[in-house]
Amino acid sequence: MTKFKIIPGCLARLKIGAGLLIFLVFISSVGCKNKQKDIASAESADLLTVKENNSTVTDYISFTANDTNKMTLDHTYTNEALLKLTGAVSAIADEVGFDIKGDLEKAAVCANNITKNPFETSHADEIRKAADILSGILQNIQVAKYPGLANEAGAVKTAAIAIDPETLTLDQKDVVKSFFSKAAYLLEKMN
Repeated sequence: MTKFKIIPGCLARLKIGAGLLIFLVFISSVGCKNKQKDIASAESADLLTVKENNSTVTDYISFTANDTNKMTLDHTYTNEALLKLTGAVSAIADEVGFDIKGDLEKAAVCANNITKNPFETSHADEIRKAADILSGILQNIQVAKYPGLANEAGAVKTAAIAIDPETLTLDQKDVVKSFFSKAAYLLEKMN
């Protein structure tokens, strides 16, 4: 029977070699995990680079950008802006596979309620309800499909919250228009 005699210098080299091998395996696995995260991030961020150029979204963006219509007692402009925004949100939701039809119907009902009686004092409440619904949908789409647009979606939600249901709409025109423009900015990035 042959006995192996381990020379002290060889033992040290063997330990160093084993340690180096373990280190390389560890570094390799960390690199793979980082690559997987990078791939997942790239897949999520890809929607920002894909331009849909949806005409419904573009129509809403153009409508708010060419704001020559003034908000008046009959709320025609606000009604049209809310309905166009509802259509644009629906178009983006369809593009990314979101089912939000029930919520969109509620937003459209709120939008139509503001044109029924021009002397009604609860129009701001209806506008706020529609803004809350639409900004919530946009935020949900952003979280699921456009993670890089969190600030923009947050700005839309903040603008919706700024619409005071207790204040007459015509006394807060700039606040309402700010909501429309922030929503247009977010939709433009999503489109």
